[in-house]
Amino acid sequence: MFSLNNKKAVITGAGSGIGKAMAVLFARQGAEVHIIEINEESSKNVLNEIWENSGKAYPHICNVSNQKEVVKVFEEIGIHDILINNAGIAHIGKADTTSEQDFDRVISTNVKGVYNCFFASLPWMKKNGGGVIINMASVASWCGLDDRFVYSTAKGAVAAMTLSVAKDYIHDKIRCNSISPGRVHTPFVDGFLQKNYPGKEEEMFEKLSKTQPIGRMAKPEEIAALALYLCSDEASFITGTDYPIDGGFLKLNT
Repeated sequence: MFSLNNKKAVITGAGSGIGKAMAVLFARQGAEVHIIEINEESSKNVLNEIWENSGKAYPHICNVSNQKEVVKVFEEIGIHDILINNAGIAHIGKADTTSEQDFDRVISTNVKGVYNCFFASLPWMKKNGGGVIINMASVASWCGLDDRFVYSTAKGAVAAMTLSVAKDYIHDKIRCNSISPGRVHTPFVDGFLQKNYPGKEEEMFEKLSKTQPIGRMAKPEEIAALALYLCSDEASFITGTDYPIDGGFLKLNT
């Protein structure tokens, strides 16, 4: 079950965290993985891990907010079976403390970047006779998170785009779903704590972990496992659906 043999998967932002976990797992399950990443060094680290385990992976250095770059990369990749729209950036701020520059920067990557990949990928999937798309949304798209105005805005757009693409391309045998993680322990979290809470990293990590009713943050590998299922043939009856994976955050918090 959950084999990706003879599948070609494109994963954006696969240089670290959730994207890296997906790339490594998908390669292990037999997929040929194409990594779209803006950071060349991060891309190399993931590639080496996959190659060391006899997996197939190829790098593509690209800024997903630039449509010309994205289209060129997908022309190089050609027909593919899976697209994971994972690339994204975070931001902390309220509506009146978020600068126009920061607003545009987040929207350009987290919303336009997803659109650019749709624009470039969908014609190839139609030629392929179908495919699967997974978009990384967030619990932030479904509830009010403190100081996450533009991030929540962007992830809300991703959730809406998921439904639109699922409906528009259902007769092309293209499935489109989204995943909404709660807090996940990634290098971003560690960097955030070091920058904002020097000397109190362990204390703040524990505090943030307990915001999930289950009492801890998710591991990137747990998010990757859900993505694997949704991209597999075993999930062929699923489209137009968002999957919270949040340790009970959305439903069990009081």
